[in-house]
Order: sequence, then C-alpha cells, then structure tokens
Amino acid sequence: MTTSDNKSADTDEKIFIGKGQETAWLTLALANRHGLVTGATGTGKTVSLQVMAEGFARAGVPVFAADIKGDLSGISEVGEAKDFIVKRAQEMGLTFQPDQFSTVFWDVFGEQGHPVRATVTEMGPLLLSRMLDLNDVQEGVLNVAFRVADENGLALIDMKDLRALLDAIAPDGSKKGADDAEDPLASIRKAAQSYGNVSKATVGTIQRQLLVLENQGGAKFFGEPALTLKDFMRTDRDGRGMVNILVADKLMQSPRLYATFLLWMLSELFEELPEAGDLPKPKLVFFFDEAHLLFTDAPKALMDKIEQVVRLIRSKGVGVYFVTQNPIDVPDKVLAQLGNRVQHALRAFTPRDQKAVAAAAQTFRPNPKLDTARVIMELGKGEALVSFLEGGGTPSMVERVMVRPPSARIGPITPEERKAIMDASPVKGKYDTAIDAESAYEIIQKRLSGAAAPADGGAGGGILGQIGAIAATIFGTNVKRGRLSTGQVIARNVTRSVTDKVVGGVVADLGKSVGGSVGGSIGRALVRGALGGILRR
Repeated sequence: MTTSDNKSADTDEKIFIGKGQETAWLTLALANRHGLVTGATGTGKTVSLQVMAEGFARAGVPVFAADIKGDLSGISEVGEAKDFIVKRAQEMGLTFQPDQFSTVFWDVFGEQGHPVRATVTEMGPLLLSRMLDLNDVQEGVLNVAFRVADENGLALIDMKDLRALLDAIAPDGSKKGADDAEDPLASIRKAAQSYGNVSKATVGTIQRQLLVLENQGGAKFFGEPALTLKDFMRTDRDGRGMVNILVADKLMQSPRLYATFLLWMLSELFEELPEAGDLPKPKLVFFFDEAHLLFTDAPKALMDKIEQVVRLIRSKGVGVYFVTQNPIDVPDKVLAQLGNRVQHALRAFTPRDQKAVAAAAQTFRPNPKLDTARVIMELGKGEALVSFLEGGGTPSMVERVMVRPPSARIGPITPEERKAIMDASPVKGKYDTAIDAESAYEIIQKRLSGAAAPADGGAGGGILGQIGAIAATIFGTNVKRGRLSTGQVIARNVTRSVTDKVVGGVVADLGKSVGGSVGGSIGRALVRGALGGILRR
C-alpha cells in the first residue's frame, strides 16, 4: 500500500480539505463537534466526503460511511494520476501521490459485503415502531410486547420471535372462559392485558406491517450473530483507520429501513461507548448520507432521541457528519450541533430553493469579502464554501475553496476487486453464517406443544438448572432490560471475547461430570441459552 505525502497536505493535528484565498483545515481535536456536507446533486458532495474520510483514515481514525451509489467504494483502490487531478493538486501546491485505504464492506442483505445484523431486542420498540410506521396505539402494544418478553425471559432475536410473541399476547377468543390450565400461553396473555387493552385487531395490523418489512428484505437484518460495534473501530497494521462502507444501493429502496438502521447504529454507539472527554482526535467518524430520510415524518419522541444522541455522542469521541442536499432538511436543534460545514452549489429555481440558499448562507459566520448567498449559486463542481471550528471551538469565517482531489480512486470498484477485499477482510467468517439459537419462538412452540419451557429460559431443574441460574445472575441475563451492574458489564465484556466453542466444551464437561452423556447435552444447551443471552446484551 502506498503512503501519501502528509508534509504537503495533512498535519498531525489537521486535515487539509481545500484551498482558496485561505487554506481550509479540519482540526482533528474538534472533529467530534460534528459536521454537515450539503449541495445539489452532482456538485461534488461524494468527493468531499471521500476527501474527509481519507484524511481521518490517515490520522488513524476509523470511518463509517453509507455508500448510496457505489462511488465511495473506490477509496479501497489506488487512485489514478489523471490530468485534471494532477492539475488541481498542483494548483494547491500539492504533489499528487496515489493512495488506497484499508476497507471493510458491509451489507444488510449480505450480498456485496459482510452481513449486518441486530437482534429485535437491541433495536427496541421505539426504533422498530419507526421502521414499521406504526401509530401511537400500535407502538404502545409493541412496548407491551417487549415488556412481556423481558419479564418472561423470552429472547427476541429475529422476526419469527416477534411474530410468535405478538400472537401469544393477542386475546384468544376460542379459549374464552377456559381454565388457565387449558391455555399454555395464559400467563403471557394475562401479563400483556395487565398493561392495558391489547386488541387482536391492533396486533394484526402490526403483523401486517412486519410482513411489509419482510417483503422489503428487512427480515435479514434481524438475527445472530449480531454486529459487534468494536469491529467498526479498527486500525490497520500501518495504524490507519479502517474505512467501513455500508453498501446501501439496495437498502435505499426502503428509505425508512435505511434511516432507522443508521439511527440504531448511532444509538448503540452512544449507549456502549464510555465517556471520553476531549480527545486529540475522534474514536470514530460516522457519515450519514441522505440524512433528510432520518428526519422526514419523524414523531416527536424520535426527534427528541435523535437530538439527544447528536448532542451527547461527541463526549464519547464520535463525530457525526450529515450529508444531504439542503441545510433546511436538518431540524434547527440538530443543525445547531453541527460545527464543521462544507456547502456545495445550490440552484434557486423555486421559492423553496431560494429559501434553502438563504438558510444555507445564514448558517455561516459572515465573511465581509464574500456575498455568501450569491456565491452558493455560482460555485462550480468541486468548489465549496467551508467553515470549520478553530481555536476555542468558534467557527471560522466562511471561505470559498477548491476541494483537494482524493488520493484513492474516484468511482466504483469492480465485483472482482470487491471479492478480493472481502476475502482478506479482518471479519471474514465472523458474520457470514446466520445462527438460529433458541429464543422466544422455540420457547412458545414448546409451551403450545405441551413441553413448556421454564419462564426464565433456563436449563430446567437439578444442579444444571442451578448452575444456569447462577450464571444468569452473574451475567445479568435474568434481569429486566436496563442498566447492568458494574460486575455484570465487566463479565459481559469478558465473555464477548470467548468463543462459544471453548465455553461450550467447558460446560459440557461439567455436565458430563454430573450426568454422563445426557448431562453433556444438557450442558451444551445451557451454554447456547445463557451465553447467547450474554452476547446479546
């Protein structure tokens, strides 16, 4: 892999973005104050995103970005010294040196990248309601379902788990007046009704929305092995940040699924990462392309969550950069949190366009040498108005600059190149095969067939059951969803680094010591249940 000449471009503290009357630098220590890249289609937003991603990667900062059109994949291959690229570099006083960056491709559908999965429990009722486009009543029933699952030890891993649980909490008219003993799911139904009326019609509506999501391919997102976010936060052997690219061309056909998925990732980062304070550079930079999809028709509860995450996640060392066409696509409360700005050209053909131009101009710190609103409409391809935080965190005056050319390839890679990268990926084999562990669906089916599973999802009675209960207490798998104790957090993090095979063998041996071959099989079942719960927390 070639190495760029940082002496003529980036420094240890700053990323060189472009040059005009003044040089535009993005300060690494202030990069977690978030940012915004805007402009009309075809004005150079993707190239600016690539330039910033390359700069962060060179500085050792991992990057995550969604690739809507496939153009960003070129960052993984060596750039070409084309005439217009070399000329632009020379105009900025740079010597163009081709480069490439270590890249991992991800794909919710598992077709052009490693599969990305989360459990239904991890997604949670608020984001899942957004994904399913549920109204307030339907969202309330979904919240009831999650609470009942927590209280009855029913792990919600994939779509069939949620479907089975919804069927279980729905009133069953055919069993009206029957004894509880005749209804193996009576305890679940009673638990659901204790939180308010759960109607069969509402459950049916949610089930139909789940069908729509499945038809869009959303079912592939839910399951195990679930994504471990630390796999996004890697550096390569040269100390450069890994560039994680989410292949999103197919995902964008379901805009609500795309937006909710990225918001889930942000929420997980916010919840899992420790407080970091002010760092010399971010731990991770997250680019959210087509950001308007996140805010369109979002209910107030979700908007409050988005604002909270954006406001507070910078203290975890994460910088979030929204990429969209118009600044007015982003709500004011979120826009106020975005300190680093790159504005490409906008066209004012309609009253709404004129409003967008005026709004974009007003978000910059004025420069007496520039008529910002006029310049926004005059910018050529590759030009931008920029303002980055400097000094004590104050925005610089807006400047008109030519964005530097990327060092890596501009444009998509070939299927053969993608395959070679995936074959050499540091996570190859970790997520590629789905695992169907025992969860809510299997437990409910056992109850319906007369082989009722214990309410806590344990391994039954006897010494193995006691071992399971002790392990569940230590690792926090038998408690309601919420904050774990310090000991449980430590235990969970330790167990995440232990493979199922190794631990399975240990507990299987323990089972054999107390019950022969039967005990061994029960011991292995215990590991799949308890350890699966630990890994899902």
